[in-house]
Amino acid sequence: MSPRTRGGYTSDAPRRRPTGSERRRRVHLREVDPVPDPDPVEHPQHDRDETEEVFEGARGGPIDRSILRSFHKHVAAKIWLGEDRAPLKLVNHGAKLQLWELDMERSRIYETVHRSGLAPLTSCSHRVASRPMLSAFCERWQPETTTFHMPFGEMTITLDDVASILHIPVTGSMISFPQPLRVDDANALLVELLGTTDVEASRETEQCRSPSVRLLWLRDHFSTITDASSDDDIMFATRAFLLHLVGCTLFADKSATSVAIVYLELFRDLSMVGSYAWGAACLAYLYRQLTTATRFEVRQLGGYLTLLQAWIYEHFPEMFSSPDMSYTESRPRALRWRPHVIPDSLQSVRERLDRLQISEFCWEPYVDHRAEHPLPDIAWYSGCLKCGQVVEPYHPERVLRQFGYNQTIPPRPFTPPRPDRSILLEQYWERWTDHVLTDQSRGRRCHYSGSGESVPEYMAWYDRISHRIVQPPQLRSGFTTDARSSLPSHAASTSDTRAARALTLLRLVISGGREQSVDVFWGALNEAHGILAGSDETSASHSTPSPAPASHSTPSPATLPFFSPATFVYPPAASDDPPPLIVPPPPASVAPPAASGPPPPLIVPPLPASVAPPAPAPDPSAPAPDSTASTTVYVRAKRKKKT
Repeated sequence: MSPRTRGGYTSDAPRRRPTGSERRRRVHLREVDPVPDPDPVEHPQHDRDETEEVFEGARGGPIDRSILRSFHKHVAAKIWLGEDRAPLKLVNHGAKLQLWELDMERSRIYETVHRSGLAPLTSCSHRVASRPMLSAFCERWQPETTTFHMPFGEMTITLDDVASILHIPVTGSMISFPQPLRVDDANALLVELLGTTDVEASRETEQCRSPSVRLLWLRDHFSTITDASSDDDIMFATRAFLLHLVGCTLFADKSATSVAIVYLELFRDLSMVGSYAWGAACLAYLYRQLTTATRFEVRQLGGYLTLLQAWIYEHFPEMFSSPDMSYTESRPRALRWRPHVIPDSLQSVRERLDRLQISEFCWEPYVDHRAEHPLPDIAWYSGCLKCGQVVEPYHPERVLRQFGYNQTIPPRPFTPPRPDRSILLEQYWERWTDHVLTDQSRGRRCHYSGSGESVPEYMAWYDRISHRIVQPPQLRSGFTTDARSSLPSHAASTSDTRAARALTLLRLVISGGREQSVDVFWGALNEAHGILAGSDETSASHSTPSPAPASHSTPSPATLPFFSPATFVYPPAASDDPPPLIVPPPPASVAPPAASGPPPPLIVPPLPASVAPPAPAPDPSAPAPDSTASTTVYVRAKRKKKT
């Protein structure tokens, strides 16, 4: 057998060009005489992973793709290339819960629901949900880290958020099922636990075309049962109500009309319903729905959207929320807000999030709520959350600022195990106290409550592994079509072409005259600085470094008058193909210096020879050019080149 090289190929194999994945791993192929082999041998690449493929077109994406390995499939990558997606269709059953209310005539059913810990869900669900707002946050969700990637760092929905917003238990037994339920087993479960006949059960699953039952069917068959009914009927109605409740809230799927019958197994013993960690299962299910919605071809979002929407209201109170002044801290925090549909478009919400400042985010919104509901210790649990066949990682170490601690560079996110290894997951969850973050892992607390502090090297690291800006600068609402078409291509990599792009941008603004607003001039200078800063980085990587005078050094972000450390986009590392321009708009609080006297003459250097200036408008009074002479010159030059 021929020996193998480091690349995994036999020594007698012909040379071939390495793939992009192999070049990134620096695989060395043995150099042999490039003679074509009449019978080439294909060698399997066992160590190649499809998730390592880099989305080469998304130059606004992460530079270091060791974290977000599937970014090439993300909806944000498609948006960066100019493909847009309409707002997601939301599955929200807040109005359906009011069709089956537990009044005084059904007090026995309510007592069981109250003992289960799920009673707050009957009153805290939002009837409306904002499609643009939730769709924009889905575009910032990253499946590998299970966090939202904002311009200033990561954040996510924690177990503390679930406990405070919904007031449902987050500790207890893990919700697990041995295997997916088949239709025959689902029919048997309906007969056993709901008292239906075989014909009714078969007819319902056939209509749903899955082991599911319609929410309308549950209301029609069991909502009329009262305390005057028999004990068996009350028990059946209680199970049906709980199944209807979780189908409208915690485990709302994208069918929008039905609920999986497998959850009925959790209500077999009604005395044990309160022993489950409903909040952890709800969070795992919502994580999975957000992950699915990050694919460009997905058009719908499921899960408990009240939890997601209330979380946005809590942490972005100045942007989206409308508080209810009659709220008291003894109730779930979901009732603190008046749900409404924001009038903004999806693109408008994207741009608002792209310009978001760290001071606009509320890191610790539950300070006044701690007297009623203290921070649960399980919120520091670092591991996996499980809901049936759904397993999602939970990383509190990536969002330490939401707990009032200084954010450090977190470790690499772990890959969750397969759902069929439920025994190991349940054992890990049962000993969750052994898997919480230690005091050393948490670090030190922030100097000021809610300040959102981080270590100095965190933002530089975050810039390299994240995709902070979703809306491309060329597609923003304030960037006109004429200005976009006049800019040279992003594919150019020379410093001369980058300088030409900056000068072309400035000429467009100068030609508009002094009647334009100051913001237009300020924004043009801002973008031109970003273009030239990228040129300096690129040119420096291909030349021998030499000491430069201090007066010509690139200013730091802190010294720039129109940048703040939270909004400055650090230039990426040098590469063969430079990334596109990502420049945030200047803050409204910063104004240009007042002019004292007449403005100095503007000196615009000429464009390089490789880039032609924009053609002037034709003069109707000028004589028409001689097309014959120009054609003759072209033909002669072409013939001379052939000879």
